[in-house]
Amino acid sequence: MNQQANNPLHGITLEQIVVKLEQTLGWKVMAEQVDIRCFKSDPSVKSSLKFLRKTPWARAKVEQLYLDNCVDTKPQASGFVWPSIKK
Repeated sequence: MNQQANNPLHGITLEQIVVKLEQTLGWKVMAEQVDIRCFKSDPSVKSSLKFLRKTPWARAKVEQLYLDNCVDTKPQASGFVWPSIKK
């Protein structure tokens, strides 16, 4: 199996992305950030998924919105601390 260590979206479905964004930001903020009708007019997860699966440019914007707002991309602390060296 091909591992994708550098891909933060690996293993996350589009539905999970839309649901998390809706819970975190809400439809209004999502519509302000990504100007698509399925976020503005009677928004739902189902209608959003249908549109995003057919529209690559919109999907890319939604994925980037998810990365910017819902994923911590800071490197994890390893717990290593350099020892203090005094002369």
